Amino acid sequence: MEQSVIEILNLTKDYGDGRGIFNTNLIVKQGEVFGFLGPNGAGKSTTIRNLMGFIRPDGGSCKIMGMDCYLEADKIQERLGYLAGEISFIDGLTGKQMLDFIADMKGIKDKSKMHELMQHFELNSSGKIKKMSKGMKQKVAIICAFMGEPDVIILDEPTSGLDPLMQNKFIDLILEEKKKGKTIFISSHIFEEIERTCDRTAIIRKGRLVAIEDMKSLNKRKKKSYIITFQSIEQANQFLREGFDIIDQKDKQITVAIQGDINPFIHSLAHYEIKNLDIKIETIEEIFMHFYGEENQAGGDQHDRKGTV
Repeated sequence: MEQSVIEILNLTKDYGDGRGIFNTNLIVKQGEVFGFLGPNGAGKSTTIRNLMGFIRPDGGSCKIMGMDCYLEADKIQERLGYLAGEISFIDGLTGKQMLDFIADMKGIKDKSKMHELMQHFELNSSGKIKKMSKGMKQKVAIICAFMGEPDVIILDEPTSGLDPLMQNKFIDLILEEKKKGKTIFISSHIFEEIERTCDRTAIIRKGRLVAIEDMKSLNKRKKKSYIITFQSIEQANQFLREGFDIIDQKDKQITVAIQGDINPFIHSLAHYEIKNLDIKIETIEEIFMHFYGEENQAGGDQHDRKGTV
């Protein structure tokens, strides 16, 4: 049985007016890549700040490797890699100087991993931090989090500002670290990133966990939609009486949702003249969006972006 590395038990941090996190419970196992999703203001950053020992909880507890995150933060830091949602570097340093500074601060003697990651992310480290783009700074932050070969890595929006090529390189890195047995906790808005890397994913909304999903099981539950264009509207209307789950109809075109055995659907289609048949597979984003609620449609609360929740 896998050992629990991150344990959150009834964790509460109440900022008032419904802001914060409330009675949050989750366990991340050793070697697991665990996703953390939710709209802005849901409590993702507050949870991470508690894990990092930056704030004292109002109730409950959280532990990493059996150590209390607030009381033993210094011991945890020795074996932890962290990427903050809001990056803050020393502007006067170059990228390489910043990396060396962090390495020295962490007591990292062997910098081979740092150089490997610089090459992997094609980082030009000679420029001053203050002149770097958001994406370049993000590369530096990712390297800082991983270069000490930590046992546990906590990442808050790790690919913010990265272009699609570098996002793919980041996913490759996560999968490689996963093979080594590293435990990784990722807060992200990018559903593809979560789908391709995570074993399980928690969804938080208004400060409370609403679901923890196993990603393999979730993928098996994806619905397939078939968009059928019939030869005539009469045939389309006749098909409506077959008893399938009809999502939409536009004249001769009908969209049907199929989950599980597809054979009855195929046998039924054989009795009709079909002009066209398209297939649409439900995405992870579509599955998760119903957890987000109406505030996400309106842009959401901005507390996470401002760094208060």
